[in-house]
Amino acid sequence: MTLHKAPAVLGVPLGVALHGWVIPATGEGVGLRFPDSVVAVHRAAALFPLGLGGLLIVVVGALLPAVRADGARTATALRTE
Repeated sequence: MTLHKAPAVLGVPLGVALHGWVIPATGEGVGLRFPDSVVAVHRAAALFPLGLGGLLIVVVGALLPAVRADGARTATALRTE
């Protein structure tokens, strides 16, 4: 795994776990108990397509610079980076 993927791979599960801990703690801090429908908003079935959508955005976002660099001379591509 490369270094730039580590925050997403670690951050998404950590964010989901923290959400389940922080939201109830916030409610208890002000004297409220949130219903489960407020706390349990992330489902694995919904997170999987979102992850795939994120990967699609990354690939499409990397495609334009890659195509542009492919058509340029090596020295020009390295100079503009």
